[in-house]
Amino acid sequence: MKHDHLRILLEVARHGTFSTVARQRNVDPSSISRVVQSAERELGVRLFQRSTRQVVLTEAGDAYLSHVSRLLEELDAASNSVREFAQRPKGTLRVTASVAFGQACVVPLLPEFLARYPEIRIELILADGNLDMLTERIDLAVRLSPHMGNDVVRVKWFDASYRICASPDYLRRHGAIQCPEDLRSHKCVLFGLPNHQSEWWITGQSSRAQHIEVVGAAIVSNGLAQRALTLAGVGPALMPIWLINDDLAAGRLVDVLPDCAAVPADFDGGAWLLYPGRTFLPAKTRTIVDFLLSKAKQQGSPQEGKGA
Repeated sequence: MKHDHLRILLEVARHGTFSTVARQRNVDPSSISRVVQSAERELGVRLFQRSTRQVVLTEAGDAYLSHVSRLLEELDAASNSVREFAQRPKGTLRVTASVAFGQACVVPLLPEFLARYPEIRIELILADGNLDMLTERIDLAVRLSPHMGNDVVRVKWFDASYRICASPDYLRRHGAIQCPEDLRSHKCVLFGLPNHQSEWWITGQSSRAQHIEVVGAAIVSNGLAQRALTLAGVGPALMPIWLINDDLAAGRLVDVLPDCAAVPADFDGGAWLLYPGRTFLPAKTRTIVDFLLSKAKQQGSPQEGKGA
């Protein structure tokens, strides 16, 4: 039986007439009568005694509608509770990011977010592999690539710049890197993604992009490990500025081609917010997306301005 029909039965019991219920619902009284008759046929009992002036519950009707009333109250409470997730930021928010990127760019913003929205609980999953957003119930993925299937919404968070760096000790031992072609004779510390490993696009003052193939002394799957090996003098590396800005400022790393811009081949060079679908987006997801976008608008990359 339809929920609205159950509500009509309760309204008839409360008002004692079909006409009053019909008037309040702006329908013909015969439609209210048909709802009552249909319910009685379905249940096999008479719910109301009718007279020309009044409609009165039978004993069976009173027993039935007492249960219905409680059930509808619980249903209304459940519906209101669920609607709050769409209307008010609350509940558990599952967010994923890569380990290095999450620690550098996401974690520093969470205290302010959690203080502003105390009814939200964050579950932050730092993983360098791309988690399946559906099976892992991920509300928001913060990634350095927008390529994560066709069933997600992609919003650019900020543009991430990259630098080619080496430690001062490495440069003392192996000599300065004065132009992009010099990289071909060095063993680099590479990030373990396809193409990212061995192909870099480098643009100099001429604005002409050069495709440089590099070889690796080490290939790693984590930005923090790449940074650590580069600091230890293993070789040059192409790394995002948010990861190494403080090291450049302190002189622990040297930007070997300061007049050149560089990106890994087939890589976007931006930070992206990805979430499943626009329809019925929970308030908690909409809130953190808006929050992160506002922070990027205020201060650019979360790491820009630190250090140098």
